[in-house]
Amino acid sequence: MTQDYNSKPEISVAPMMGWTNKHCRYFHRLISPNARLYTEMITTGALLHGDTKRFLRFNSSEHPIALQLGGSDPTDLAICSKIGQEYGYDEINFNCGCPSDRVQNGRFGACLMKEPNHVAKCIKAIINAVNIPVTIKCRIGIDEHDSIEFLDNFISNSMNSGCKAFILHARKAWLNGLSPKQNREIPPLNYERVKAIKEKYPHLKIILNGGVTNIKTIQEHQGNLDGFMIGREAYSNPYFLAEIERVIFNNTNILSREEIALAMIQYAQKEAEKYGTPIKSITRHILGLYHHQSGAKAWKRTLSTLPYEENATCEVIEKALKAQKNQQNLCTKPLQSVN
Repeated sequence: MTQDYNSKPEISVAPMMGWTNKHCRYFHRLISPNARLYTEMITTGALLHGDTKRFLRFNSSEHPIALQLGGSDPTDLAICSKIGQEYGYDEINFNCGCPSDRVQNGRFGACLMKEPNHVAKCIKAIINAVNIPVTIKCRIGIDEHDSIEFLDNFISNSMNSGCKAFILHARKAWLNGLSPKQNREIPPLNYERVKAIKEKYPHLKIILNGGVTNIKTIQEHQGNLDGFMIGREAYSNPYFLAEIERVIFNNTNILSREEIALAMIQYAQKEAEKYGTPIKSITRHILGLYHHQSGAKAWKRTLSTLPYEENATCEVIEKALKAQKNQQNLCTKPLQSVN
């Protein structure tokens, strides 16, 4: 049993440490009205003992938005999930996929896949604490535990505790020997394993993550899966989300790159006035807006330098737009014939 090919798959932007903060998400929402957005992984310790408001603040335009939690104590996870619900998040996502050493040392992330019974307890505690959807993001395997049976056991344990949706990064993770970046690139993709889980558990929502960098991949697999999570491509080439809007969601009301840049100027100004947010904290997320477009180098060069100057303001985005247009005009200006 598979979903109707003609139905719209769920599209989301992956939680990415150091990247998908509120500024990045606001930017992505301007491009894609339909994508589900995720916070960076936020640890339970950070929420319980840190600046909760700073970690959880988001713009209302970001809905639907999910809070991704990292941790391993069921009680702490339940408390933080409830806090997230109270802040207005639409989903709680439990991280069982991050392979970094720091995360492993805290006994959360991908290493938890070795403890399916404990993960099931965590999921049950979260579900009992909130009345919004609860999901898990994990790998298809870790280290030598690289079989469909291992993944099936992990899925079934969490399913029996009430989890109905899983985001599967279609690569296994090596917990020793590979960096997080290498773990996103070196282990081979295995979409068939993800599809096998969906075939066995058709009632579960199964979202594919990993290697989704073009429309063709979505079109090829959307009849077999419930959705697709876009990772680094959404960051390096964010206007890819606009292509998804046009092709997958038949959205004809898409903002142009320039309209998005102008909207980010207004956003940056409000952030500076209300929170004192430095412009460099915002512009670093929009560097890829003109990816593979004429004038992209000038845009990126301007935003890689001016925001870091003393007293820089949102005007640097205006200057980047002007630089992009000037370079574009030079590239398209016809050559003068020599008589």
